[in-house]
Amino acid sequence: MSFSLPLPVVAAALRPFYRLSLNSRLPYPAQRALLEMAAPLQQMPEGAACRPATLAGRPAERITVGATERRTAVLYLHGGAYTIGSPATHRSLAAHLARESGSVVYTLDYRLAPEHPFPAGLEDAVAAFLELTTEHGYETGRLAIAGDSAGGGLAAATARRLIDRHGVTPAALGLISPWVDPGRRDTIRDRDLVVNTAWSFHAAEKYLGSGDKFDPGYAPLHGDLKGFPPTVVHVGLDEVLYPQILEFVDKLEKSGVDVTLTEYARLWHVAHLQASLVREAADAVAELGAYLKSHMCVQPDTSDVG
Repeated sequence: MSFSLPLPVVAAALRPFYRLSLNSRLPYPAQRALLEMAAPLQQMPEGAACRPATLAGRPAERITVGATERRTAVLYLHGGAYTIGSPATHRSLAAHLARESGSVVYTLDYRLAPEHPFPAGLEDAVAAFLELTTEHGYETGRLAIAGDSAGGGLAAATARRLIDRHGVTPAALGLISPWVDPGRRDTIRDRDLVVNTAWSFHAAEKYLGSGDKFDPGYAPLHGDLKGFPPTVVHVGLDEVLYPQILEFVDKLEKSGVDVTLTEYARLWHVAHLQASLVREAADAVAELGAYLKSHMCVQPDTSDVG
């Protein structure tokens, strides 16, 4: 990144914005519009190319930095409590991840609640991953899944369903503050800089619809984690989700999964979104990208094709 703003300045600016936009009293279309309007403040890195795409019948974006053809790819699932967010709101983060991982990053516009409750988003994510292997030519050892917050939980749920129903294991998982138990209500705090529980609990109910809150497709923390691919998890120490994420990491470890946890004392919930503004956020995306790159099977001397 060519410049960096002081972390406390960005945090101070974000706090009122998130309090305004992530408000359970606001209709979801208004919440979505506010996030879309703010998204252009988060820039893409130099050399980024963003092209419209379609995956499994859903709109998507295909993002690269530098070479536009790559042998490895990341399916990125955006956050937003399953009710807001889009490829546009996460375009900057995805582009920085594309640069740091040396991969194509596909951001999926999966269906959102309340219009499309569980399991619509999960079905979209699974179908998108499978299409990347069958129609776009990516071997599963060269195809990772990443996501933040609800998208992180969705990434974990997608991996489980791919393994169980399709015999397919992604190369790696990159989970930023994953929401792995949306039905949980025993939080130790009711808000952090970004998330407030009045908003997230309301969204969780809209996403669940008539489903079972212990269904692993909805809450991966309650599922079997054996057989998961190598997984990296990022979380801030002050996050509302911190306790459930630690529990998830502990369960991954006890399930024999190769898991790496990075905790941030100063960064907020999914600060990676501000990688173009804050040096510490850019460093976090660099670590995430390097991890995914190291687990996608391409020999160093293999030229980029396909």
